[in-house]
Amino acid sequence: MSKQSGRGRVAGLPEWDRCAVMGVVNVTPDSFSDGGRWFDTTAAVKHGLALVEEGADLVDVGGESTRPGASRVDEDEELRRVIPVVRGLASEGVTISVDTMRATVAEQALAAGAALVNDVSGGLADPAMIPVVADSGAPFVVMHWRGFLAGGNVKGVYADVVAEVVDELHARVEAVLAGGIAPDRVVVDPGLGFSKDAEHDLVLLAHLDRLLALGHPLLVAASRKRFLGRVLAGPEATPPPARERDAATAAVSALAAQAGAWAVRVHEVRATADAVRVARAVEGARGPDHAPSPNQPSGAHTTSDAPGATTEPPAHTPTHTPPAGSPEGAR
Repeated sequence: MSKQSGRGRVAGLPEWDRCAVMGVVNVTPDSFSDGGRWFDTTAAVKHGLALVEEGADLVDVGGESTRPGASRVDEDEELRRVIPVVRGLASEGVTISVDTMRATVAEQALAAGAALVNDVSGGLADPAMIPVVADSGAPFVVMHWRGFLAGGNVKGVYADVVAEVVDELHARVEAVLAGGIAPDRVVVDPGLGFSKDAEHDLVLLAHLDRLLALGHPLLVAASRKRFLGRVLAGPEATPPPARERDAATAAVSALAAQAGAWAVRVHEVRATADAVRVARAVEGARGPDHAPSPNQPSGAHTTSDAPGATTEPPAHTPTHTPPAGSPEGAR
């Protein structure tokens, strides 16, 4: 990982001189954030292109909701939703991430032009996922995951959420590396909202340096999530709807960029694209000696000995429990 910027780069993807912006295209009828607005293939492709026009560096296409209590779609339906959108965006030169827990969907999406696999289970949901990604040579996002968001998994129990997430991510990264995925193609994601309360999410955001010390580029996916609604509403009021949390999302994007995140995943791109550019300008004004750099957490790799670490220059270019069915961890 770059010692100057702290955010590193991902082999096989374009290089950016700042935190990248990953726009979201949910090709689902039941997403918590956009209610099936892009369920039609033509509309989804058009939306993805609009996100790029607004400043997205890459577009994350998913065909299965991961909100708490959501029913899984079958493989054929997920393929029907995702592959035509990936193919349509790829034909326009868009850098595409596929958001899936299924190896078959990942394999076909990569063949259709996707460049990155974003698996919220980190390869745990489908044992074939890691071999497929390893064989393809594609980059892979390893998210912190404690199972599908149903029953007891909606609520996460932690004695020390930062230490436990770091340790569990480290173990999962080691498994991914053992499965043949190259170290310089691994991205980590703390899984905000997945088996986590609002307080857990905020503590993780306050300690992104501990996640960066794993030695891999960091993706932060906070967009429109329930913890932002809790922050905006306060302890007593009703949280605003998901689509009214975009300004709060942009604030998190700026903080994540300042901390050294490789990318942020967002639904509304324009404000976040502005936020990360401002964060980069401030970073540049500090000079290289004051750029974000990871600190070593207990039990984690340092930036010098972590798998995937590199010294290349920066790239160019009382606890709240979310109710079951809440969109805390939804995509």
